[in-house]
Amino acid sequence: MPAKVLVAKPGLDGHDRGAKMVARALRDAGFEVIYTGIRQQPAYIARIAAQEDVDIVGLSILSGAHLSMTKKTIDALRQAGANDVHVIVGGTVPTGDTSKLLAMGVSDVFPTGTTLEELVTRCKALVATSPEV
Repeated sequence: MPAKVLVAKPGLDGHDRGAKMVARALRDAGFEVIYTGIRQQPAYIARIAAQEDVDIVGLSILSGAHLSMTKKTIDALRQAGANDVHVIVGGTVPTGDTSKLLAMGVSDVFPTGTTLEELVTRCKALVATSPEV
């Protein structure tokens, strides 16, 4: 069974070209991918992640709200009982914010400019380290 990834655009960010490219690259690499579309609320993202039993939630954020949107999404995932889901963040993330995201529970950060090959490799590594249910 392929690993499942939910790609989401939280908040008011309406730029989705990168998120669609990520979704396609992961799909082509053998992942099952669910794309929620733009302007999603953290509670909705968490609900879909829990319902679909995803392995990874990928947040694509270009708006500069990566710290607040990620924290809200992680909190919503916990409330939905999806504590074992890896959360990854990609987009416009200043270097200094990577450690803040990791400290709040993010599994990996993919700033603008990360290659799709690197993204796929690191997502495969995340899934490989997840305990079997």
